[in-house]
Amino acid sequence: MDDPILTARDLVRDRFPGARAAFLAGSVLTARRTPLSDLDIVVLLDGPPAPARENLVYRGWPVELFVQTEAVWHGFADRETAQRSSPLLAMCAEGMLLVDTDGLGASLQSEARERWAAGPPPLSGPERDYLRYVLTDLLDDLRGCADPAERVYLVAHMLQRASELVLLVGGVWLGGGKWLSRRLAEAAPDVHRALHEAAAQAIAGDGTGFAAVVGEVLDLAGGPLWDGYAVKG
Repeated sequence: MDDPILTARDLVRDRFPGARAAFLAGSVLTARRTPLSDLDIVVLLDGPPAPARENLVYRGWPVELFVQTEAVWHGFADRETAQRSSPLLAMCAEGMLLVDTDGLGASLQSEARERWAAGPPPLSGPERDYLRYVLTDLLDDLRGCADPAERVYLVAHMLQRASELVLLVGGVWLGGGKWLSRRLAEAAPDVHRALHEAAAQAIAGDGTGFAAVVGEVLDLAGGPLWDGYAVKG
């Protein structure tokens, strides 16, 4: 396949000649690039066909297009920030600016970098307590689990919950799938290693180590919480 950067520029020129700005992002720009990596492209237009999202193949490359106006971009960024996970800010902060006809691209990239560096909104006390309660409850389920199939699902769910709790307590953005692993590996490499190694052992049948690591994660957040947990309303 052709060079990903040149291909992305050509795609934007062919499909969106009126683009004000465009960014190329994702693993394709990094050492983690694989033969199946796609081109994640954010395109800024003045109006229709924005807003839109489209998947396609262009010159052999799988492409994900995120087509937005300036107002839509800010709306997405605000909603994702409230959820403490913002693929859009990450793409524009860490990606490559391909097109910038009027300075909008540079402006949005600067804003994205500032917001990304600032991190997600901090957890409130009730939010932290709820996350501690959920993980404590799952830990009890795992300790009492005798069904191998249920254990697999429990461990997978707990791995995600524990990883997210570490990131949130540390003021780090969340991510989904491989990005959750990457965010945790960067923010807390020792915890990341302990969690995924113990999770593999738990799925194989020995959950002792995994339970211990999850217990350590709970301690980072204030400890286990179940007895006495209550929510008003």
